[in-house]
Amino acid sequence: MIDLQALVESELFDLFSKTMAEMQLRRIVRSSNNPVADYAESLVARALGLTLVDPSTKGHDAEDGQGLRYEIKARRVFGRKRSRQVSPIRGLDERHFDYLAGVLFNENFSVARACLIPFAAIGEVSTYRAHVNGNILHLRDLLWNRADVRDITTEVRAAAESGRG
Repeated sequence: MIDLQALVESELFDLFSKTMAEMQLRRIVRSSNNPVADYAESLVARALGLTLVDPSTKGHDAEDGQGLRYEIKARRVFGRKRSRQVSPIRGLDERHFDYLAGVLFNENFSVARACLIPFAAIGEVSTYRAHVNGNILHLRDLLWNRADVRDITTEVRAAAESGRG
Protein backbone atom coordinates (compact mmCIF):
# COMPACT_ATOMS: atom_id res chain seq x y z
CA MET A 1 0.00 0.00 0.00
CA ILE A 2 1.30 3.45 -0.88
CA ASP A 3 1.59 5.97 1.94
CA LEU A 4 0.21 9.01 0.13
CA GLN A 5 1.03 11.34 3.03
CA ALA A 6 4.71 10.50 2.65
CA LEU A 7 4.79 11.63 -0.99
CA VAL A 8 5.86 15.12 -2.05
CA GLU A 9 3.73 17.03 -4.61
CA SER A 10 5.80 15.95 -7.61
CA GLU A 11 5.43 12.30 -6.58
CA LEU A 12 1.67 12.69 -6.20
CA PHE A 13 1.39 14.17 -9.70
CA ASP A 14 3.63 11.42 -11.08
CA LEU A 15 1.36 8.79 -9.49
CA PHE A 16 -1.70 10.55 -10.90
CA SER A 17 -0.15 10.67 -14.39
CA LYS A 18 0.76 6.98 -14.27
CA THR A 19 -2.70 6.08 -12.96
CA MET A 20 -4.39 7.97 -15.81
CA ALA A 21 -2.09 6.31 -18.37
CA GLU A 22 -2.94 2.86 -16.97
CA MET A 23 -6.68 3.67 -17.04
CA GLN A 24 -6.32 4.65 -20.71
CA LEU A 25 -4.49 1.40 -21.51
CA ARG A 26 -7.28 -0.55 -19.84
CA ARG A 27 -9.87 1.56 -21.71
CA ILE A 28 -11.45 2.70 -18.46
CA VAL A 29 -11.08 6.29 -19.69
CA ARG A 30 -10.58 7.67 -23.19
CA SER A 31 -8.73 10.90 -22.45
CA SER A 32 -6.45 12.57 -19.93
CA ASN A 33 -9.28 14.82 -18.73
CA ASN A 34 -11.15 14.52 -15.45
CA PRO A 35 -12.06 10.80 -15.44
CA VAL A 36 -15.69 11.19 -14.31
CA ALA A 37 -17.22 11.43 -17.80
CA ASP A 38 -14.91 8.88 -19.44
CA TYR A 39 -15.43 6.35 -16.65
CA ALA A 40 -19.21 6.74 -16.85
CA GLU A 41 -19.09 6.20 -20.61
CA SER A 42 -17.01 3.06 -20.18
CA LEU A 43 -19.28 1.63 -17.48
CA VAL A 44 -22.56 2.36 -19.27
CA ALA A 45 -21.22 0.94 -22.52
CA ARG A 46 -20.19 -2.30 -20.76
CA ALA A 47 -23.39 -2.47 -18.72
CA LEU A 48 -25.71 -2.07 -21.71
CA GLY A 49 -23.57 -3.71 -24.41
CA LEU A 50 -23.03 -0.44 -26.29
CA THR A 51 -20.25 0.60 -28.62
CA LEU A 52 -18.51 3.86 -27.79
CA VAL A 53 -18.30 6.23 -30.75
CA ASP A 54 -15.39 8.50 -31.62
CA PRO A 55 -14.97 11.07 -28.82
CA SER A 56 -15.46 13.92 -31.31
CA THR A 57 -18.92 12.68 -32.34
CA LYS A 58 -21.44 15.43 -31.76
CA GLY A 59 -24.25 14.84 -29.27
CA HIS A 60 -23.86 11.21 -28.28
CA ASP A 61 -21.25 8.89 -26.81
CA ALA A 62 -22.38 5.39 -27.71
CA GLU A 63 -24.66 3.33 -29.93
CA ASP A 64 -26.37 -0.03 -29.63
CA GLY A 65 -26.76 -2.78 -32.22
CA GLN A 66 -30.03 -1.27 -33.46
CA GLY A 67 -28.45 2.13 -34.13
CA LEU A 68 -29.97 3.85 -31.10
CA ARG A 69 -27.75 6.65 -29.78
CA TYR A 70 -26.85 7.24 -26.13
CA GLU A 71 -25.61 10.43 -24.50
CA ILE A 72 -23.88 9.66 -21.21
CA LYS A 73 -23.64 12.21 -18.40
CA ALA A 74 -22.20 11.82 -14.93
CA ARG A 75 -21.54 13.61 -11.68
CA ARG A 76 -19.28 12.73 -8.77
CA VAL A 77 -20.97 13.82 -5.54
CA PHE A 78 -18.59 14.48 -2.67
CA GLY A 79 -17.69 16.76 0.21
CA ARG A 80 -19.61 19.99 0.34
CA LYS A 81 -20.33 19.74 -3.39
CA ARG A 82 -23.63 17.90 -3.22
CA SER A 83 -24.89 19.14 -6.59
CA ARG A 84 -26.20 16.51 -8.96
CA GLN A 85 -26.07 18.77 -11.99
CA VAL A 86 -24.42 17.20 -15.02
CA SER A 87 -22.75 19.11 -17.84
CA PRO A 88 -25.14 20.99 -20.16
CA ILE A 89 -27.04 19.12 -22.85
CA ARG A 90 -26.44 21.15 -25.99
CA GLY A 91 -28.36 21.09 -29.26
CA LEU A 92 -31.41 19.36 -27.79
CA ASP A 93 -33.54 20.50 -30.73
CA GLU A 94 -31.18 18.61 -33.07
CA ARG A 95 -32.01 15.30 -31.35
CA HIS A 96 -28.50 13.86 -31.34
CA PHE A 97 -29.45 10.98 -29.03
CA ASP A 98 -32.30 8.59 -28.28
CA TYR A 99 -31.47 8.01 -24.60
CA LEU A 100 -29.51 9.83 -21.95
CA ALA A 101 -27.76 7.68 -19.37
CA GLY A 102 -27.08 9.46 -16.09
CA VAL A 103 -24.58 8.16 -13.56
CA LEU A 104 -23.99 9.43 -10.04
CA PHE A 105 -20.68 8.49 -8.44
CA ASN A 106 -19.77 8.57 -4.77
CA GLU A 107 -16.53 10.27 -3.73
CA ASN A 108 -14.51 7.08 -4.29
CA PHE A 109 -15.97 6.61 -7.81
CA SER A 110 -18.29 3.81 -6.72
CA VAL A 111 -21.66 3.94 -8.47
CA ALA A 112 -24.35 5.56 -6.33
CA ARG A 113 -27.15 5.48 -8.92
CA ALA A 114 -27.64 5.26 -12.67
CA CYS A 115 -30.63 5.71 -14.94
CA LEU A 116 -31.67 5.71 -18.58
CA ILE A 117 -33.92 8.57 -19.71
CA PRO A 118 -35.68 8.52 -23.09
CA PHE A 119 -35.15 11.57 -25.29
CA ALA A 120 -38.86 12.41 -25.11
CA ALA A 121 -38.55 13.05 -21.36
CA ILE A 122 -35.44 15.25 -21.45
CA GLY A 123 -37.40 18.43 -22.17
CA GLU A 124 -39.55 17.77 -19.09
CA VAL A 125 -36.70 16.97 -16.69
CA SER A 126 -34.24 19.65 -17.79
CA THR A 127 -34.29 23.43 -18.16
CA TYR A 128 -32.80 25.50 -20.98
CA ARG A 129 -30.30 28.11 -19.82
CA ALA A 130 -29.14 30.67 -22.40
CA HIS A 131 -25.92 31.49 -20.51
CA VAL A 132 -24.62 27.95 -21.11
CA ASN A 133 -26.49 27.51 -24.39
CA GLY A 134 -27.89 24.20 -23.25
CA ASN A 135 -30.29 22.32 -21.05
CA ILE A 136 -29.43 21.78 -17.40
CA LEU A 137 -30.27 18.43 -15.83
CA HIS A 138 -30.01 17.47 -12.17
CA LEU A 139 -29.96 13.74 -11.39
CA ARG A 140 -32.30 14.08 -8.42
CA ASP A 141 -33.83 11.03 -6.72
CA LEU A 142 -37.30 11.93 -8.03
CA LEU A 143 -36.07 11.24 -11.56
CA TRP A 144 -35.89 7.52 -10.77
CA ASN A 145 -39.60 7.56 -9.81
CA ARG A 146 -40.73 8.41 -13.34
CA ALA A 147 -42.40 5.57 -15.24
CA ASP A 148 -40.40 6.37 -18.38
CA VAL A 149 -37.01 6.31 -16.62
CA ARG A 150 -35.20 2.98 -16.29
CA ASP A 151 -33.04 2.35 -13.24
CA ILE A 152 -29.78 0.82 -14.51
CA THR A 153 -27.89 1.04 -11.22
CA THR A 154 -27.54 -2.73 -10.86
CA GLU A 155 -26.12 -3.15 -14.38
CA VAL A 156 -23.69 -0.24 -14.06
CA ARG A 157 -22.50 -1.40 -10.62
CA ALA A 158 -21.92 -4.87 -12.05
CA ALA A 159 -19.83 -3.36 -14.85
CA ALA A 160 -17.79 -1.44 -12.26
CA GLU A 161 -17.33 -4.51 -10.10
CA SER A 162 -16.11 -6.56 -13.08
CA GLY A 163 -13.03 -4.34 -12.84
CA ARG A 164 -11.74 -4.56 -16.40
CA GLY A 165 -12.26 -2.12 -19.23
